[in-house]
Order: sequence, then C-alpha cells, then structure tokens
Amino acid sequence: MTPDDVQVLLQDALADCDVTVGGDGSHFEIQVVGDLFSGLRPVQRQQKIYAVLQQHIAEGAIHAVNIKTYTPDEVRK
Repeated sequence: MTPDDVQVLLQDALADCDVTVGGDGSHFEIQVVGDLFSGLRPVQRQQKIYAVLQQHIAEGAIHAVNIKTYTPDEVRK
C-alpha cells in the first residue's frame, strides 16, 4: 500500500477533509484537517481514522501510523 492509496481511502471516507499522507512501505504519517474533529477528544479523533484503516491494518498492509488531526481553526493558529 502506498501513501497515495491511504490518502484516497481517507479522502473517500472523510468528506470535506484535507488529507496528507507520507511514509513508506507499511508505515505512514497521516494528517487530517476537518470540521468533523470539532468538539472531539484526541482519542475520538484517532478512532475516526482507525475506523477507515482497520481492515488494512488487520490484513497487514498497514503496520504503523502516526496520526495528527486538526480542526481548520487549530491549523490557522
């Protein structure tokens, strides 16, 4: 799985979010910016990302992820 593959998965599942994915092999750095994170605790934010990737993690296509999530207001600060 490539960073582009992961980015497409997340963009398709998380409408109206800005998704950036880097990494190599099965280790990925993921940044997602979107209003859907407003009012959510950090764990709840990560759960939204893991829900999209869970099947690929279980299959071993994704081994490790570093997730950063922000609201648009948090990015502007």
